Amino acid sequence: MTATLNRTLSLPQMVLYGLGTTIGAGIYALVGELAGVSGYLAPLAFLVAALLAGMTALSFAELSGRFPQAAGAALYVKQGFDSDRLSTLIGLMVVLAGLVSASALMNGFVGYLSELIDLPAQLGIIIMVLIIGGLAAWGIAESVFVAATITLVEVGGLLLIIYSGLPSFENWPELSHHFTPDWNLSSLGLVYSGVLLAFFAFIGFEDMVDVAEEIKDVKRTLPLAIIFTLGITTVLYISIMLIALLSFPPDTLAQSQAPLAFLYEFHSGENATLITYIGIFAIINGALIQTIMASRVLYGLSSRGLIPKPFSRVNAKTHTPLLATLTASLIVLVLALAGNLSTLAETTSIIMLSVFAIVNLSLWRIKHHQPAPYGILSVPRWVPLLGFLSSSTLVLYELFDFLKGVAS
Repeated sequence: MTATLNRTLSLPQMVLYGLGTTIGAGIYALVGELAGVSGYLAPLAFLVAALLAGMTALSFAELSGRFPQAAGAALYVKQGFDSDRLSTLIGLMVVLAGLVSASALMNGFVGYLSELIDLPAQLGIIIMVLIIGGLAAWGIAESVFVAATITLVEVGGLLLIIYSGLPSFENWPELSHHFTPDWNLSSLGLVYSGVLLAFFAFIGFEDMVDVAEEIKDVKRTLPLAIIFTLGITTVLYISIMLIALLSFPPDTLAQSQAPLAFLYEFHSGENATLITYIGIFAIINGALIQTIMASRVLYGLSSRGLIPKPFSRVNAKTHTPLLATLTASLIVLVLALAGNLSTLAETTSIIMLSVFAIVNLSLWRIKHHQPAPYGILSVPRWVPLLGFLSSSTLVLYELFDFLKGVAS
């Protein structure tokens, strides 16, 4: 009997999985960057970014109910455009983006680690990739349990910062007028610039669909998990941004290298070492989830005959695709050891936004030809259209910014 993936993941596990891939170490620096770009309008920028990301998240949510199999975006594009070549390209683009992201995270982790222990950077990368690859191969229930546990620590850290900063709301009557835009070009320009930056803080839902074949009651669980993940993330981000701006002027936050640690120290009077450690755990978690995601996309592409068949073989003991997991881990290792990932990292944002645009267009086309099956989440047809337009606009902006950087 051929071994298959195990359906073990519940709604709470999937929400934690989604939060783990969405709330990464980036939020610990993003607060300062966003304050520098949008000033007191940063919470509004977060809200608008959440609404724009929400369009694409809802598209993924409906598609995950319509086609609850691994390979995610690649499968959706196949259904929308009936093209094996485009489907394979999209799948490999998703894999590349995830593995470059994991490699960048590995380099970031080693940077943190060097502050704590004297360990050669390359040896640190090798050890961590072996640990993460081993967890991903061990079993989906086990690896998601580790990811979920780390996610609870991450979210706990953010809740601790929010709790310690609650007294800052006493400043609301005095500062509240700063948080409302003047509805002129200058004010709206600040919000727009912040949205371009904040949008990437909500990316992560696209990774959730790649474990569809390991979720219990997938047609109900996965769409709900995507929506809950986006909702919880939005509340956390806006709460932290509000507290930060009610505590310090935007310029002060923008100058801080670690604004959340700075915020915690100010309100609690305690050393922020704990917040630093949580940031380190967030990096490990992000790399683990990206490795799992990439292996499942390779599995999904292989099981549909789009790449060599061995990638879809599932181990009878672990119920994980070992060759796909090993391949993903080796690519992470090679990229992480090579370093110089800045250009690749910039390229991944363009890749993912392009994927979002094509997936939204796929659902728009699918909804024209195929009514939604009974019992699944179905969004109005204008939702994927708005998702396509917002993703395409961001692609053009990122591409222009990237080419301008290369030219200079």
